[in-house]
Order: sequence, then C-alpha cells, then structure tokens
Amino acid sequence: MLEFIQLLKQRYLAVLSQPGNESIETSYRQRIDQLILAEAFMRKGQLLASGPDHPLQITVIGPTQAGKSSLVNLLLNSNIAGVSPLAGYTVHPEGFCNEISLKECSDLQRYFGRFQQLRQGQVPIDRYDCYLLTENATDSAYLPPCVLWDTPDFDSIDAANYREGLIRTIALADIIVLAVSKEKYADQSVWDIMSVLEDLHQPTIICLNKLVEGSESLLIHSLKDKWQQARKDEFPEVVPLYYQKQTGQPVWPESRRQLLAQMVNKVSHKKQARYEQELLQKHWREWVEPVVAEHQALADWQELVDQLMKQALDSYRRDFLDHPHHYETFKYALAELLRLLEIPGLAGVLAGTRRVLTWPVRQVMKLGRKRRHIADSSHEVALLNQLAEHMLIQMADRLLDRAEQNRHNQWWKEAGSLLRSRRPDILRDFNNAAKSYHIAFQQDVENTAQQLYHKLQEKPVVLNSLRATRVTTDAAAIALALNTGGIGMHDLIIAPAMLTVTSLLAESAIGGYMNRVEAELKQHQLTTVKQTLFIDSMGRKLAELPKQLTHLTQFNIEPEQLQTAEHQLKEKRHGLRIL
Repeated sequence: MLEFIQLLKQRYLAVLSQPGNESIETSYRQRIDQLILAEAFMRKGQLLASGPDHPLQITVIGPTQAGKSSLVNLLLNSNIAGVSPLAGYTVHPEGFCNEISLKECSDLQRYFGRFQQLRQGQVPIDRYDCYLLTENATDSAYLPPCVLWDTPDFDSIDAANYREGLIRTIALADIIVLAVSKEKYADQSVWDIMSVLEDLHQPTIICLNKLVEGSESLLIHSLKDKWQQARKDEFPEVVPLYYQKQTGQPVWPESRRQLLAQMVNKVSHKKQARYEQELLQKHWREWVEPVVAEHQALADWQELVDQLMKQALDSYRRDFLDHPHHYETFKYALAELLRLLEIPGLAGVLAGTRRVLTWPVRQVMKLGRKRRHIADSSHEVALLNQLAEHMLIQMADRLLDRAEQNRHNQWWKEAGSLLRSRRPDILRDFNNAAKSYHIAFQQDVENTAQQLYHKLQEKPVVLNSLRATRVTTDAAAIALALNTGGIGMHDLIIAPAMLTVTSLLAESAIGGYMNRVEAELKQHQLTTVKQTLFIDSMGRKLAELPKQLTHLTQFNIEPEQLQTAEHQLKEKRHGLRIL
C-alpha cells in the first residue's frame, strides 16, 4: 500500500506541474499534502514495527511568529534553537535529542527517506529536502527523554517550499505541542491543520504564548470553541505562557512542570495500523477520483470504438454482402467454377482462341496467381477503406463532443489530438490489411467453387448440361470477339457465363445447396473482415492509442494496480477483514 500511495503522490505532482491546470491546483495541492501525510504516517508505522524502543518524538508546530523556536529553547533549557523576529526563519525540521544520543536516532534516516540528515550550520540555504538532528547538552526540567522537534511555520507565503518536511515531522510525532499566540490562535490555517491531524490521534497540548496577566481565561474559552468547531475529540490541556519583558522569553508555569512527562502515558502505538487504515479510507475516494475517471474514460473509449466498429460492419453487410449488384465474391466463386467445368479433350482453334481471349480474366480469377491488382480493383476493398475513413471521422467528432462536455478533463482533448495525428498511419495500415485480406480470401473463394463442383459431380446430368453451356458461351464469345474486334472483359466473359451458370444452378437439383453455400461464404467473409480488419487492425490500434498519451498529463495507473491497492485497503495487516 505504501508503494501505491507514493506512486499516486508522484502522479499528482507530475500532472500538476504541467501548464493549464490552474483550475485544479488548489484541490490537487490539498490532496498532495494529504498523501504526503499518509505516506509519512505509514512510514512511522514501519518505524515502530521495526523498533519498539524507538525514542519518543515531540513536535512543536504553529503559525508564523507564534514563538515556536523560543518555546523549544524554553523546554530544552537552552538557546540551541535559532530564533529570529523575521517570519519564516526556520525552514527545516530540526530535532534536538534530549537525554538520548544521535546513535539511538539512527533509524530516523529510514523514516525521512530522501531527506538528508545534517547538523546545524551544514544546511545550504536553497535546500529543503533535509532535516537537522542535534544533541542537547543541557538538562531539561520539563522534558522526558525524547527528540524535540522545532518545525517551520505552515502559513507563510514560502511555506509551500518546505511543507513536505513539516508534514513528515508532524506525522512522526508521538505528542503534538501546538504553539499559538493571542494574535494568531484564531487564524484559519491553524484550525485547518489541526482538523487534519485529528485522524492521527496524537496526544496534544496547546501552548498559548505571549500572554499578559488576566487575559488567559477569555482566550482559553475562545480556543475551546475553535477546537470544537474543528475537531470532535476532547479539548486538550492549555498551557498559558506569559511574556517576560526583561528576558523576552516565555515562562513555563511551575504547576505544569511534569505535564509533558505525564503525556507519555497517553502515547500508545498499539492502534497505529488501525489509524493508518482509517486515514486511508477517509480520503481514498477523493484521492483516486482522477484515476477512476481515467479508467472510465478508457472504458468509454473502448465502448465508442466497439460501437463505431459495429456500425461499420453493419454498413459493410448492407452495402456489400447483401447488395444485389455490389456483392462480387460469390461471382468470383462461380467464375472459378467455370474454370473447373472445362471439357477434357477440347482442342483445336476454338480452345486456343478462347485461352487467348480469356487471359485477362484468368489473371484475375486464377487463384494460383494472386496479384496485387486483384485487391486494387476490388469494390470490396474500396468500400472497406471508405468505411474506415468514415469511422475515424465519427470518432473525432465524438471525442470533440466529450472534450466539450468535460472541459476540466484533458483526457478527451488530448485523445482527440492524438487521433488526428495518427489518422493517416491508421488508414494506411488499414488499407494494406484490407488488400492482404482480399488476396488471402481468394483461397476461400476457390474452396467454395470446389464445394459446388463436387456437389455437381453427384449430379451427372446437371454437370453435363453446365459443361455444354460453358462450350456454347465460350463459342459465342469468340464469335462476337472476332466480329467486333473485342469488347470488355467483364461484359464479354464473366457476365454472360455467370448469368447462364447461375440460372442453371438455381433451377437445378442443387439450387438449395448453392444458396446455402453462398450464405455460408457471406457469413465467413463477414467474420473474417470483422476479426482481421476491424478487431486485429483498426480496433487494436485504436485501443492502444490512449496508452500513447503523455505520462506527464495523465495518471497512467493501471486498473489492476488500483484493484490491488483497494484490496489491501480492506484488509488489516494481520489479514482479517475490517467489518
């Protein structure tokens, strides 16, 4: 699951980095922060699982000028944390090891991942992917053995630059110390982040800083109202910190000296796995919404392709297979049957002349010599190319409509643009596939003629009658050619012979068989065209087209990856389903 959360975060960052995404920037930024928090919280779970004796982590958070670094120094009884009157002075998480050594914190590097661990004075000013870890050399009266973290603010203009380090440090915390001042406690940014942190179930105290005597009661009451508006859990302990003019530092109340040591008793890691699951489940639908939208777009794309292919096949059936004048394939089978009806022993000038005159049609029909011009002159191939072109035009129109209906979804717009750029290549490949199919299908034409011929052999009377007709047709054609000086191949050779043979076959004892053979040939031809051209050629190329969309603008998370992650989401780590 952690790997999927990291992948999802990376995809959000990649998509948001592209121009033209201003409309979704706010919502995507929020989701990225949530994913960073979830990733860090899961990393904490791994940290706890690998080392039960992991040192206590206390994190001080708050808005600008709330006195976070001053509070850290107060708790450490030191001046080790850098303090400045300028907002945004602290930009890196800085941990101070109190009564523990740096060696005991070695596993923090694994938790922070790509963030580099450095010491004070080592951090380049323009780097935010690092954290500081320093040993505290003084004795603290207020802290148990722990790592106390000073953090950047979360509400300044530059906070976006170092926000990830802040979120990681917050997720690491066993105890949260919220530092607010009387000027900043009501800021919405404070309660936005405290609302988010409710899902982490971290024991919390609030330090109300920069107070003057007598003002705390009213402010604490207002704080409680703000808390109850933002969260449903119990209002935490509030520590008033009074400002000392002489030192410029806050003063920790003596009555709360042991508060942080006592807070340790509220820390429990037993429910960490459950809290992780609850955090993921709360935001899951929102996080994967663009991924699901892409998957739906892919499904809609495939449905559109299937719909347009069906329309193209319906047109192919209507305008070719079932058209009384345009369907040529069965005529080719009958022409092949004429060749099979040759009378053994026919010789002389008549036979020789006929071979010369019928040479063009033999070149076209003779299946042993398949030529490319068979496909080039085919009405079927021309029609198929027209249907393919019309299909892509309709596809482009539908994509334009989808893009207009989904203005905030770039998927359809980019898919339409990609289709326009790939259209010439798709049509060229389809044309080549159509020609190859047409030539290869001549073998099926020959098989159909063989079927008819073998059936005729069972009917000698019909066979002899057809052979006699074949001789008469050839003789008449030769005479006509000699008298007129030659006429067109189709009119002279194919049409008269075809009409005579078709009529005799239809009226003979095998008329029903011939109709059945023709129907079977049509169905086989439709199935072949559907599979070879519209599924394997056009359909496959259109189905693969969305995969060529740029990874920078799309999430490109496979449905199987999402399904695996969602299956893990429904399972506890020990394998029991959450009811």
